[in-house]
Amino acid sequence: MLELGGEMTLATAVVPAWTAETAWSIYRLPFNDLLFKAQSVHRQHFDPNRVQLSKLLNIKTGGCPEDCGYCSQSAHNATGLAASKLMDVEKIVAEARKAKEAGASRYCMGAAWRNPKPRDMDAIVEVVGAVKALGLETCMTLGMLDREQSDRLSAAGLDYYNHNIDTSERYYPQVTSTRTFTDRLDTLENVRQSGMKVCCGGILGMGEEEADRVDMLLTLANLTEPPESVPINMLIPIAGTPLANAAPIGAIEFVRIVALARIMMPRSHVRLSAGRSAMTDEMQALCFFAGANSIFVGDTLLTAGNPGNEADTRLFNRLGLQPA
Repeated sequence: MLELGGEMTLATAVVPAWTAETAWSIYRLPFNDLLFKAQSVHRQHFDPNRVQLSKLLNIKTGGCPEDCGYCSQSAHNATGLAASKLMDVEKIVAEARKAKEAGASRYCMGAAWRNPKPRDMDAIVEVVGAVKALGLETCMTLGMLDREQSDRLSAAGLDYYNHNIDTSERYYPQVTSTRTFTDRLDTLENVRQSGMKVCCGGILGMGEEEADRVDMLLTLANLTEPPESVPINMLIPIAGTPLANAAPIGAIEFVRIVALARIMMPRSHVRLSAGRSAMTDEMQALCFFAGANSIFVGDTLLTAGNPGNEADTRLFNRLGLQPA
């Protein structure tokens, strides 16, 4: 059995809130018991029939120097995706306005960078202010941040910063070699110290073991403050990437991780992120029952497909869910 938990790293609490043994014992509960426990915890903190709608816009595509094995935007991967420059501020704001009109309450913006360059920061700061002026929560994912950059984004009014740890510390080198797991945690600490909220989760189905998935959640739950937003992604295999032929994760195993995330981080939004286009309505319904209460809307998620608004409306109507 893979040992879980590992050594405490930079941003983790001095005394872990969760032990590997406790997390693993919950994960292994009979499925009905696990879902009942997760739904009970969920109802203590959220309306069980309301789901947050977030929209994600790729504001700078391709050409990323990182070698993440799942990513279509890595310059190391032969996916045929052309690199672009940072999108004009006016176009970003126009897309944000459309998202709000379509019902989104949070607007997330992603750029394929290792880290923002000084020449880009003025435009990024301008975007944050303009999108907030529309009345939307703002979130960005721009790669790694140093403290000065995170302070500047916080001062501009950025609500959330997304920086996923992707998987367990043990398995991380199998996914990415151009940065370390500790690099990820350092950025999360900079974001937290700057006063922003943290959005951080991972990707399931990259060849990891079940224990790696549990250990990923242990890392997040044992941060000094758990992330306010926890995206759970199902790998979308993309031709030209090292993980193009990864075996898919089973639906039940995916739902178990959603439930465990809800139990271990009861006040966090747990977001169904990449991979929903490959999920049945029934699988998504189980995820909502397990405590997921946020989704990305729109027909595109960065460079991959996503269920469109009509499909989500039909699903919400079937399940009696309302946008939060």
